[in-house]
Amino acid sequence: MNAIDTTNARAVAQAIVAAHGLRFGAAMSTPVSGAPRFTSDDAVYRGAKQACTALGFIEIDAECLAHAWRAQTERLSQFDASAWPDAPADFGMGPFPPTARADAFPPCPERLGLYAVLPDAAWVGRMARAGVPTVQLRFKSDDAEAVAREVQAAVDAVRGTGALLFINDHWQVAIAAGAYGIHLGQEDLDALSPDELQQLRASGLRLGVSTHGYAEMVRADAVSPSYIAMGAIYPTTLKRMATAPQGVARLAAYARLLRGYPQVGIGGVDAVRLPEVLATGVGSVAVVRALVAADDPEATAAQWMTAMHAAPVSPERTE
Repeated sequence: MNAIDTTNARAVAQAIVAAHGLRFGAAMSTPVSGAPRFTSDDAVYRGAKQACTALGFIEIDAECLAHAWRAQTERLSQFDASAWPDAPADFGMGPFPPTARADAFPPCPERLGLYAVLPDAAWVGRMARAGVPTVQLRFKSDDAEAVAREVQAAVDAVRGTGALLFINDHWQVAIAAGAYGIHLGQEDLDALSPDELQQLRASGLRLGVSTHGYAEMVRADAVSPSYIAMGAIYPTTLKRMATAPQGVARLAAYARLLRGYPQVGIGGVDAVRLPEVLATGVGSVAVVRALVAADDPEATAAQWMTAMHAAPVSPERTE
């Protein structure tokens, strides 16, 4: 008889919470509501969903994890409460490494290093000349002509510096200007028609996608982007987030799941928090205020880059 055939959903939930509660900031005694006895598949699915909800995951992520936990249990022929799911196949993701897929966007460096998100072309040029390896123009305007001018100015500003320039949102303008890549949020990605997605893929631009949890990571993986950004790690006032801060424990779990992708951690990272973020295995950290609000942005960038170069590479990233 299978080891989980006589396990009910409540027992599964309690076991998962006991194994992972402290890791994700929940008490070991987090209450889990009762549940009737189910078949083995239902017990793991329902129990995992209850547990992940108790551990603070939003509904859509708890659902995603529940399906993954059931798939993992079926694959291993046993339920292991300590084995947090991190196999891409259990989440229904495509083959890994993603770069081997026929529909993959062009690759970018696995370790993008310090990633500066900047408000205009002048800042892009300034940080590129300071040696920041990856820069993003996040220029907000409803004036199409102003957007086109700023994107072209940013492309011109990084020429000869070695910096990789991503344009936030304005993908058609980025193609026309010859940028290195484009960065899209979930809503922007969902708004693309199949023809527009194919146009973007055919352009040769690299694609980065923002994610805020498991369900969005699975959605991002479906288009095989060049990198995946994960956050917000810590509280941030820069934009209103639909999800609570993820924390480094979740970031580490995300990094294991997405180990075939270049990864960018973002949201509320400062110099003090940088070491614990890098310890999760992400190869890049995106910053906004840490540079543009600094008294000496160039010196601050140099300090961050030195710290990132000194950080050890996670063993899981070198397998």
